Amino acid sequence: MSCANIQVSETPLVLYTLRRADDALILGHRLSEWCGHAPMLEEDMALSNIALDLIGQARELYSYAAKVEGKDNDEDKFAYLRDVRQYRNLLLVEQPNGDFAQTLVRQFFYSAFADLYWRAMMSSRDTTLAAIAAKSEKESAYHLRHASEWIIRLGDGTDESHRRAQGAIDHLWAFTGEMFSVDDGERALIQAGIAIDPASLRARWLTTLSDVAGEATLELPRNEWMQQGGRFGRHSEHLGHLLSELQSMQRTFPGLTW
Repeated sequence: MSCANIQVSETPLVLYTLRRADDALILGHRLSEWCGHAPMLEEDMALSNIALDLIGQARELYSYAAKVEGKDNDEDKFAYLRDVRQYRNLLLVEQPNGDFAQTLVRQFFYSAFADLYWRAMMSSRDTTLAAIAAKSEKESAYHLRHASEWIIRLGDGTDESHRRAQGAIDHLWAFTGEMFSVDDGERALIQAGIAIDPASLRARWLTTLSDVAGEATLELPRNEWMQQGGRFGRHSEHLGHLLSELQSMQRTFPGLTW
């Protein structure tokens, strides 16, 4: 039985909400891939809990997007019945886990932004987004603290851990610029007080990164060239493979429920 992709009415608010939901879902799935494979039991539990936090954020955002859209879509359809080009997540979050250092650097870059973002979004004129932000900020604060502690431990640890951490920073840096970009639709939401301008967070984000990297004896790249495309549905080859696993049950058995 074939399972057709859903159609989405991408109004500015729907698209804005889906972008944040997709970030959380895809990064949550990536972290879930560590379940049973982390270097120690405590870390296995920590990464799984962070994944659950992110998937919980995704569910709330998808549900709100469905309400705003006002059609027949819901959180499950948004997660499982869209094609790869319909996803609008950051390229950063779809990057493979790699080794433990790469996973933690990816989490560090994202969490340092998310903590600032959700804190700012608590003042949104959209009461639902403000409420989601209030809950998400508490979670992102822990995510940032957890990742920061590991970056310091890896960077200021052995020669091998330092080399891997620095390599992960150098590799993933080009995917960070997309977090601070906006299009015309999002700009209108910013002007209406519904969204916040991510560019206003960049200086504080860099300060957080610099403070932690300095303590970890790591260096941030000076390269200003950045990868773009995820927000507009142009993804790396990695997302298609991720979605084939994420969506396999619903695609194979359409409408299946527990």
